[in-house]
Amino acid sequence: MTTYHMNKKDCSVSDQHVLMEILAAGKYTMLSLCRGTEPYVVTMNYGFDREKNALYFHTSEKGLKMEFIKENPRVCGTVIEDRGYMMGKCDHAYRSVVFWGNLVPVEEMAEKKHGMDVLLHHLEDNPAPLKERLLKDDRIYTKRNMAVLRLDITEITGKQGS
Repeated sequence: MTTYHMNKKDCSVSDQHVLMEILAAGKYTMLSLCRGTEPYVVTMNYGFDREKNALYFHTSEKGLKMEFIKENPRVCGTVIEDRGYMMGKCDHAYRSVVFWGNLVPVEEMAEKKHGMDVLLHHLEDNPAPLKERLLKDDRIYTKRNMAVLRLDITEITGKQGS
């Protein structure tokens, strides 16, 4: 992939700690998928695994998204921390990341459980009741058309404004 420089260098975020902080604070991402010349953008909530530098997703095993991923697992995504439009200044306060990586369906039961645990701990203040209600039985991971996806981040950039 051709590398470009950011026009406004003062807006660039390159500190890895800050980039990870933005991913940890986010709740959803917009993913850009492609099959052939056909683009597809999908918004999904996620769980961030710092140790693996990966995002985990929960989705259906079937559907347009999975068709795109099977044909081309390389994706690009963004997470935006919106701090609001600044009235009278024609400016917007934000921090964002753009990342690239490979999106793969998780096959092993242990990692499916890990991925769902990461996802619930990322999104929920108290994930225990949901885990007990929705994930109490291993059969849940093989029934109901459920898929867990892992996005292995290979590149990430960041930007901030005001």
